[in-house]
Amino acid sequence: MIRIGVYPGTFDPLTLGHVDIIRRGAKLVDRLVVGVATNASKSPMFTLDERLAQVRREVDDIDPGIDVVTFDSLLMHFARAQHAGVIVRGLRAVADFEYEFQMAGMNQQLDPTIETVFLMADVALQPIASRLVKEIALYGGDIHAFVPARIAGEVIARVAQHPRG
Repeated sequence: MIRIGVYPGTFDPLTLGHVDIIRRGAKLVDRLVVGVATNASKSPMFTLDERLAQVRREVDDIDPGIDVVTFDSLLMHFARAQHAGVIVRGLRAVADFEYEFQMAGMNQQLDPTIETVFLMADVALQPIASRLVKEIALYGGDIHAFVPARIAGEVIARVAQHPRG
């Protein structure tokens, strides 16, 4: 029986922190499914299809056991559909832990057969958040240290299309 893990997120945009968790999470399972989620509570910079293509492109060289798919459902329903036994989550700071702890508890109630595994972000990548990357780009800051090079170009181009008013 193969071990399948799911790493969910909106990835808007995919950061170097996300790539680090994907790389390390893939080592823990036989097959890692990166779930690119829709999220009604967020206003994404990139469409679902754009984010899917970005994540696929950036993880292409990491591990052939990584699949990238979209989902628009409860995480636990998605995990079950993927036959996953593990949810992989990244933690950057104490503030993340409180939210993630609560989510893990709720998910445990929804399906006690699926475990949540937390990976601490690499120290150099801990401050990176997609929300902050977008804000830095919006105000003309350099985001190249926070996201893969091609994604930096795409974020900068998107910001140029929709300058703040």
